[in-house]
Amino acid sequence: MIWNESKECMSRDEMEHLQSSRLVKQVNYVYHNVEYYRKKMQAAGLEPGDIRGIEDITKLPFTTKDDLRNTYPCGLFAVPRSEVVRIHASSGTTGKATVVGYTRRDIEIWSECVSRVLAMADIGKNDTVQVSYGYGLFTGGLGAHYGVENVGATVVPLSTGNTKKQLTMMKDLGVTAIMCTPSGVTAIMCTPSYLMYLTESIEEQGILDELQLKSAVCGAEPWTEEMRNQIESRLHIKAHDIYGLSEIMGPGVAGDCVYHKGLHINEDHFLPEIISADTLTPIGDGEIGELVFTTLTKEALPLIRYRTKDLTSITHGKCECGRTTARLSRFVGRSDDMLIIRGVNVFPSQVEAALLEMGEVSPNYLMIVDRVNNLDTLEVLVEVDEKFFSDEIKELENLTKKITHVLQQALLIQPKVKLVEPKTLERSEGKAKRVIDNRKL
Repeated sequence: MIWNESKECMSRDEMEHLQSSRLVKQVNYVYHNVEYYRKKMQAAGLEPGDIRGIEDITKLPFTTKDDLRNTYPCGLFAVPRSEVVRIHASSGTTGKATVVGYTRRDIEIWSECVSRVLAMADIGKNDTVQVSYGYGLFTGGLGAHYGVENVGATVVPLSTGNTKKQLTMMKDLGVTAIMCTPSGVTAIMCTPSYLMYLTESIEEQGILDELQLKSAVCGAEPWTEEMRNQIESRLHIKAHDIYGLSEIMGPGVAGDCVYHKGLHINEDHFLPEIISADTLTPIGDGEIGELVFTTLTKEALPLIRYRTKDLTSITHGKCECGRTTARLSRFVGRSDDMLIIRGVNVFPSQVEAALLEMGEVSPNYLMIVDRVNNLDTLEVLVEVDEKFFSDEIKELENLTKKITHVLQQALLIQPKVKLVEPKTLERSEGKAKRVIDNRKL
């Protein structure tokens, strides 16, 4: 199902023409309405007339998280506060909170973008969607909520937490068009790590046959193809990826269709670039680099060449689903989440992918990085699957050696592996905490 065929199936020439006209308009808009951008462009010797299309995008300076913090709280807003109908903000765990404003038009466009992603997951007016992202200042809950309402589906705004209630609502609410019994929730939106947690609870209670889930739309944290496969096989559903970030809009910037061959970018609203992390210059299709976005239609908080820190690649060309929008590959991590251990770049997603290929362990792990006698160390705590947990020391020793070998092949360094009992590691109802770095760097 394609929500907006006129935009999602444009020819490349049509899309680039639309992007160019919107970019020219947006640059002129920020120059005259955001003092910070005007000064930045003047310092670079630029005027709005120098930007005639997307081919001139590299002339413009980057925007970073620091720019948002330096203008805290609303220094990059392009409209008066009287036109801002909603405020969201990041948690501020790594510095000042990032404050994001939305006009009424921004909210409408956001809902449109989320609707497109929901259509990719075959979610429509006959579905009941449980939104288990956090509500409040976090963009996930309300962003998903408005998109679900926009496609005409029934929304259950549960937010995160209270697993017992989550499962009760899944079972008891509503009637689907597919099933004629009181079947409840047909789709869920949450972080993939929280869905894995719910999956464990569903299996423990033996209620899978009582659910009518058909789809999950997961985002807000990186996850691997192996985790998707586990979710789909254990819950007998289709799991889809949704991508977004508060600064650009929230969830709905991109999402993947039934073919899972990349996340379709809503590029009539968000102009993407992939740049080299070293040279900060654009790189070609298929090459891994940092994702950069320019908002083309945002009114309250328009951003020019915003460096997301997310690492991915991009491809162009028509998808089997019929969409022609550019696609992002599955994210390999973030440049600011990258660990450098003994000179080797290590990403948590590498550990997850390696562990999920093994049947003996659960997808729950914790990486502990430390420095002992000036040497970096990596310890990985791994939960053993209940079916394989044993009191036999020899069996556990052999499993430890096997996991160590698998991780060494994936990471190119040898970690210390420590097996822990099932359900030992803390479960997350939001983004999973996978790394503790005790080094004083």
